[in-house]
This record gives sequence, C-alpha cells and structure tokens, in this order.
Amino acid sequence: MIHNFIMHVICPFVGTVAFAVLFNVPKRFYLCCGCTGAAGWLMYHMVMIYGGSAATASFCGTVVVVLLSRILTVIMKCPITIFLVSGIIPLVPGAGVYYTVFYMVNNELAEAARRGMESAKIAFAIVLAIVFVVSLPRKYFQPLYWRERKERKIRKG
Repeated sequence: MIHNFIMHVICPFVGTVAFAVLFNVPKRFYLCCGCTGAAGWLMYHMVMIYGGSAATASFCGTVVVVLLSRILTVIMKCPITIFLVSGIIPLVPGAGVYYTVFYMVNNELAEAARRGMESAKIAFAIVLAIVFVVSLPRKYFQPLYWRERKERKIRKG
C-alpha cells in the first residue's frame, strides 16, 4: 500500500520538480510544478488500472496537466510553459522510443515496429490533449468570468 503511494505520487512529484530545476523554473513554482506532474501521472495510472490503453491514459493524464497548468497560470500570473513543460515529463514515452531503437539495432524489426507505433500513438495523444485544452478560451480560466456569469444567472432567474 505505502509502496504504491510512493511509486505513484512521490516519484512523479520529485521527478517533475527535478525537471523544473533543470529548466530553470523559479523556486516559488516548484510545488505547483510537482503537483501538476503528480496529478497527471495519477490520472494516467487510474486509466491504466481500469483497462485503458497507454494512448488513452496519456491523453487523459495530459488533459489534467494542461488544465492544471492553465488554472495555475491565472492564479500565479506566469506563463503556461512553466507548469506544462515540467508537468508533462512523466507522461512522455521515453522508454518506448528507447526500446524502439534498441530492437532496431538488434534487428528485431517486428518488435521495433510495435514499440514505435505505440510510442507514436502516445505522442499523438499528448499533442492532441494539449491542443484540445489550449484551444479553450482564456476567459474560462478567469475567476471574474465565472462571478459575472453567476450574477447574470441570478438576475435572470
């Protein structure tokens, strides 16, 4: 039980913070970056537990990362790339790309093609999720928009 908690919360958090340090993110954003990466990984893991494919899990995890990044951008008043780039790191299919090249070098082309297609699907799912969430209008992430909308609804009803 505690091993699962460490593996699926602490490790992605620490890994994301480490990449935030590597990308020279200001220190005051480390906690938010870590939470973004850990939340994305938790969503990925939950989808995988309930029988989703790696591409579907990557899409869902990336949606969480980008939504949190957009929300934190408004709250912390900083660019989205601070949270998005470091938060997406746990979801990137680095091992899949590595094994694709490994099997190509070992002349196991069928396995290389399988691993390569899986990595391409995951990469495409990540890009698709980023485009999907970033295309939402900025006003949806502004608290003032939701307050005004609530006031209009009260006046109307």
